[in-house]
Amino acid sequence: MRHFDLSPLYRSTVGFDRLFNLLDQATSAETAPTYPPYNIERTAENAYRISIAVAGFSDSDLAIESKENTLTVRGEKQVSETVEKREVLHQGIAARAFERRFQLADYVQVTGASLENGLLHIDLVREIPEAKKPRQIAIGGKPAKVLEAKVSKAA
Repeated sequence: MRHFDLSPLYRSTVGFDRLFNLLDQATSAETAPTYPPYNIERTAENAYRISIAVAGFSDSDLAIESKENTLTVRGEKQVSETVEKREVLHQGIAARAFERRFQLADYVQVTGASLENGLLHIDLVREIPEAKKPRQIAIGGKPAKVLEAKVSKAA
């Protein structure tokens, strides 16, 4: 596997440590888990949906945790003592335990989850606080609207 030296970028940037750590993780030699399969969709400009195929799992077998910028989905099939033992000739439906992690961008929050037709849907939304949104800065103490009016007259 290729290894990229990101140290020159560390010297000339500030505050991108998390991004560089994600790049290091993506290029590491570890193989990513393939079970269970999932989709990530954009449902609106700032809304997303993760759909995970969890056939055979009930809502009590699944756990969803959002901590800092990591979303973790765990599944573990609860074995019931009352179920009679069956002879399985072919088992193609996996029911093994799993843990799937997703790195979330800043200000992305989980808004809900639902389980339907063997798919676990997790809805996410990115809500940027007002303080972090772009704003006009006045030059020399003049209000920004006055500056815009002078620029439009000059054009």
